[in-house]
Amino acid sequence: MIEPYYEGDRITIYHGDCLAIEPEGDPAVLVFDPPYGISHSSRCEGAAPWRNQRSIANDESVAVREAILERWAGLPALVFGTWKVPPPPNTRAVIIWDKGDAGSGDLSIPWKPSHEQIYVIGEGFEGHRGPGVLRHVMHTHYSHGRLHPHEKPVSLMIDLLKKCPTGLILDPCMGSGPTLRAAKDLGREAVGIELEGRHCESAAGRLGQAVLDMGGA
Repeated sequence: MIEPYYEGDRITIYHGDCLAIEPEGDPAVLVFDPPYGISHSSRCEGAAPWRNQRSIANDESVAVREAILERWAGLPALVFGTWKVPPPPNTRAVIIWDKGDAGSGDLSIPWKPSHEQIYVIGEGFEGHRGPGVLRHVMHTHYSHGRLHPHEKPVSLMIDLLKKCPTGLILDPCMGSGPTLRAAKDLGREAVGIELEGRHCESAAGRLGQAVLDMGGA
C-alpha cells in the first residue's frame, strides 16, 4: 500500500499513477480533469517553468479518461473536457464553464475559446436547479498565482461540489488540487491522485492555507 503524500483535514493526496494506486475509502463521486486528448502545449502568459513545452502527461488520447471511468464504473462523475474530442459514453448532460476573457486559440477567427465542458455522468446529484453555464474567471498569468496549465478556479469547484452526492470525493487527476481545496473549504472528505510531483507539492501548499469562510455552506 502506497503511503499518502499528504494527509490532513479529511483530505488525502497520493503521488503516482491513478490506475495503479488503490486509495483508501469508498468514493461516492468522481470529479476530475483528465488529459483531454489534444496534445496540449501551454501558451499561458508569464514565467511558467514548463512554458512552451508539452505540459499534460498522456494527452495524446482520451485513453486515461476512459480507463478511469472503467475502473470506477458505476460512480457518478463530473469530468472536464473539450468539444474537440467526443464526450465520454453515458454522458447525461454538459455543463459549460465560462472562463471570461481568457484563451487565445485560432487567431484567424474573431472569437476566443473562453469556455470548457463538464460532462455529467450517473445519478445522485442534488441541490438547487440552476443554469448549466457557470462563469468563474481564470487568470492566464502564472505571475498571478496560477499553478497548472489546466488549473480550475476553486470557486468553480465549490459550485460543482455543492451539488455532488454526499460521501468521499475522488479526484484521480488532481493537478494542483483545486478540487481538494474546494472540498476542504466545504468540510468534505476527498482523495486526490497526481502523477507529477511538482503538482503534488503545489496542492499540498494550497491545502495548507487557511480555510475560506463559506458562510455556513
